[in-house]
Amino acid sequence: MTQHSRNTPQFYLTAPSPCPYLEGKQERKVFTHLVGDKAGELNDLLTHGGFRRSQSIAYRPACDQCRACVSVRVIANEFRPSRNFRKVQARNADIVSELRTAVPTSEQYSVFRAYLDARHRDGGMADMTVLDYAMMVEDSHVETRIIEYRRRTPDSGITGKGGDLIAVALTDILSDGLSMVYSFFEPSEEDRSMGTFMILDHIARARRLGLPYVYLGYWIEGSRKMDYKARFLPQQRLAPSGWLRVEATGSMAPEPQD
Repeated sequence: MTQHSRNTPQFYLTAPSPCPYLEGKQERKVFTHLVGDKAGELNDLLTHGGFRRSQSIAYRPACDQCRACVSVRVIANEFRPSRNFRKVQARNADIVSELRTAVPTSEQYSVFRAYLDARHRDGGMADMTVLDYAMMVEDSHVETRIIEYRRRTPDSGITGKGGDLIAVALTDILSDGLSMVYSFFEPSEEDRSMGTFMILDHIARARRLGLPYVYLGYWIEGSRKMDYKARFLPQQRLAPSGWLRVEATGSMAPEPQD
């Protein structure tokens, strides 16, 4: 039996299953394991090629006769918030965020469970237990962090910490950006537009860290679930010819490759 090194990726293809984004379509994914000493480097390389991470798996769509899923990354240093984005920031002026080691807590799971029950009751993650959540956070061989978003308290300016947990983002730190793996928020706080606010916060964090991009995952034209990603401009979208720049006008142009 041939023995493969843990540092040599082996790729596999899933069987077809119903697409969760486009009705009547079937999806397939190509995936590999992110393990071993080179997991971080491999995650960087694969993310640049349109893969996403889920626990110790890197995957990307490999659907027959469909290329609707398009990888998107925001150009952090050139991003300027629109009037609507500034309203979201003002609406959340009472929120403080803290970058933490990726350690799951019962408090996080409580918000996660409420989020799934309210917004994804019929989704593939609906039955996730507290142990499943812990695996989602901890099963990573790359540089992963948790960002907690809490309501500001009178001593937040002194301690840097807030009160009630409002939202959480699981984020990978890449060589050239932040990759938002998964985020969720307290459904009773829906009016805050926390999903948008967390992306704005990641863009600001990337700029402070000197990282050029924020990876948002896949954008699918015609999918209402994915429409919001197109609003963060300028951005780049991965095409067969490479990353293409998208301006506020919607025009696309090739970008120099690293």
